Amino acid sequence: MFQFLTSTQAGCRRLFSPHFLHRTTTLAYCIALAVFLQLVDAQPVAAEQPTRPNIIFIMADDLGYGELGCYGQQKIKTPEIDRLAAEGMRFTQAYAGSHVCQPSRSVLMTGLHTGHTPVRANDVKQMLHDQDLTVAEVLKSRGYATGVFGKWGLGFEGTSGRPLKQGFDEFFGQLLQVHAHFYHPYWTWKNENKYMLPGNENHRRKQYVHDEIHAQALDFIRRNHDRPFFAYLPYIIPHVELIVPEDSEIPYRGKFPRRAILDPRPGYLGSDDGLTTFAAMISRLDRHVGEIMQLLKDLHIDDNTIVIFTSDNGGQNGGQNRGWEKMTDFFHGNGPLRGYKGQFYEGGIRVPLIARWPGHVPAGMQSDHMLAFWDVLPTLADLAGAATPKNIDGISFAPTLLQQPGQKEHESLYWEYARRGGLSRAARSGRWKVVQNGPRANIELYDLTADLGESKNVAADHPDIVARLSNIMDAAHQPPRNFPPQQRRTGVRDYVR
Repeated sequence: MFQFLTSTQAGCRRLFSPHFLHRTTTLAYCIALAVFLQLVDAQPVAAEQPTRPNIIFIMADDLGYGELGCYGQQKIKTPEIDRLAAEGMRFTQAYAGSHVCQPSRSVLMTGLHTGHTPVRANDVKQMLHDQDLTVAEVLKSRGYATGVFGKWGLGFEGTSGRPLKQGFDEFFGQLLQVHAHFYHPYWTWKNENKYMLPGNENHRRKQYVHDEIHAQALDFIRRNHDRPFFAYLPYIIPHVELIVPEDSEIPYRGKFPRRAILDPRPGYLGSDDGLTTFAAMISRLDRHVGEIMQLLKDLHIDDNTIVIFTSDNGGQNGGQNRGWEKMTDFFHGNGPLRGYKGQFYEGGIRVPLIARWPGHVPAGMQSDHMLAFWDVLPTLADLAGAATPKNIDGISFAPTLLQQPGQKEHESLYWEYARRGGLSRAARSGRWKVVQNGPRANIELYDLTADLGESKNVAADHPDIVARLSNIMDAAHQPPRNFPPQQRRTGVRDYVR
């Protein structure tokens, strides 16, 4: 058809030559045909433009696999997130980038697992550099407005790792992950400047910083609703410290045993009714997810917005006998999974993940597709019609979301974390999972199909599988980047109390 139209246009140009101008009937025909061709040519151009959905990526902090109603939670109410799952796709085998926050965020931003990603530990000296390519930069290349609201953790003030140097147009929240431990700071960051919270001066607690972050996120969505936008919302709830405005606690009071869960660290708040406070924090997060969804409807962009909800790692552990593991256990916060945040057992790295996009992602569907945070970058690139960067570890799961053929699967997944005692690591391939808790520790092997709770180490029964997965782990690791000394960052004492 295109060739026919092109040849007809060329014929009209010949007919308009002086030799044929006296043919008035031919001239009238060509004028009419020219008008027709303009109308025909205009329509395919609009039809060929790929849909660029708005993208909202909400990431809770330390939310366990089983702390949502749609993942089996019985005691904490999460109706808004449950509705998100009912109207979208719920994944049962989604994995975080790491078992703690900072490297998990690096994996999410770069599409590189912890054997390759720039930031591999909770270490403020580690950060993104100028040469690192983030998902925000990929989406920005497709004309997206980009904003991040919450805990960043990949570079503090004055460094190359701060958000506005890594593809984001706007930022509101905490640059340092340790700052995100506090809910009533004197100030936080807005773009490159301090944003003062006067309601928290002189030890008052009038401005709950999570609410401030949420308000800024809503404002970003309002201001950019008439163009494609990427709103990355790494919210700080329900990470301790344990505190929440009273209106969220009232529905839970008296429903659980009264248990003091205190924090021995200087400056950190605990709660004398810790189970109530923790449940209320999750429900406040849930309420804010509902407010985001209502705003999309009010702005008439609900049908062209994909919303993804997840957590940065598994449910909270006890640390230095702080009682958090008892809190997680009381609520069955990691469901049937073994372990907690900070461990490579399933409870530390398997996370809830829900995706909703009306008319594109099927409603009420459960997917057992195995994915990890390094898959997010290529997936969002596919959805936005952007080129996927080369040499990343991620595989797009857009075909699963859109129920299209051609979904590729991971042959294996890999995680590592360096502590003072050396490198801990884990890998999964199909039904098999290996965990090595330190370089001198024995490699443990679990059959997740038969033993999701990783209760039986079967390494002695399958030395061939242990050897194969050990080789996978060896090949996945690359030497980490050297991080030179940085300028002084803003300390906690300058930030809160």
